Amino acid sequence: MTALFIGFGSIARKHAGSLMNIYPDAVMYALRSKRDAPAIPGVTSIYEWSDLPLHIDFAVIATPTFLHTTALKILLGKKIPVMLEKPIADSLDGLDMISEQIIAENAFVYIACNLRFLPVLQFLKKFIGENNPVINEVNIYAGSFLPGWRPGIDFRKNYSANAEMGGGVHLDLFHELDYTHWIFGLPRQSQVLKRNVSSLNINAMDCALYLWEYKNFTATIKLNYYRPVAKRNIEIVFEDDIWDADILTGEIKNSRGEIIFSDTQYKIADTYFDQMKYFTDCINDNRKPVLNTFDKSLETLKLCLS
Repeated sequence: MTALFIGFGSIARKHAGSLMNIYPDAVMYALRSKRDAPAIPGVTSIYEWSDLPLHIDFAVIATPTFLHTTALKILLGKKIPVMLEKPIADSLDGLDMISEQIIAENAFVYIACNLRFLPVLQFLKKFIGENNPVINEVNIYAGSFLPGWRPGIDFRKNYSANAEMGGGVHLDLFHELDYTHWIFGLPRQSQVLKRNVSSLNINAMDCALYLWEYKNFTATIKLNYYRPVAKRNIEIVFEDDIWDADILTGEIKNSRGEIIFSDTQYKIADTYFDQMKYFTDCINDNRKPVLNTFDKSLETLKLCLS
């Protein structure tokens, strides 16, 4: 398996590690922006698109968000299968045309939203899809501390803190919008409040609140960069019970404290392996990934940026 990485930060390293676990003899290239960048063990650096080897099985786009579509357009032109990190872009400019091109050419593009591989979310997706329970309210919360995300790096200089680089909590924590759309469907209407007034003192949005209106219930999605102790959960208010799904522990409890589902051994880090296995299996089987397509992710991004 031969892979090209565009961008080789922390997320790309997770993808590369997963690939090596599945294919120990994988050949990896990285398209680098700086010729004086430190060498990457086990990865061949290239600096121009013209240096690309003749055969590449797939490419992973893991650059800052505002650079995603530039690389995607080139790879589409070269007919190379793509794993594109979420979100697909930081603006909607030209995305409808790209989506139409992908559909018309039946291009191989998968949007990497690795939390879909969490057993706790897959359980909720299956339960709600199969049972169609009466839901009165959904409350989703994701808060963590941006300064602690990347130890040893000034968080204010990273793209997450800079709006002009595609930063902002609504884009970084796009997972919550993605899995809400995936599990509960597309809302009829959406309202949103975004702010950057916390003590972090950054120019990107550090707080976002979404209100998604469904036919019979309302979902709130609250995201922030400034919570000192991380919290990530989904509360579902059914007509006769309340479930609280803890994304960080992989456990769901009802209002009586009874465990509905538990897989505490599976960690978020494990999702990168399962995602890469799904993606490379699609390549080997010559079938397009259907788990998260460009057009569906674009629907979510339109809600995100509204």
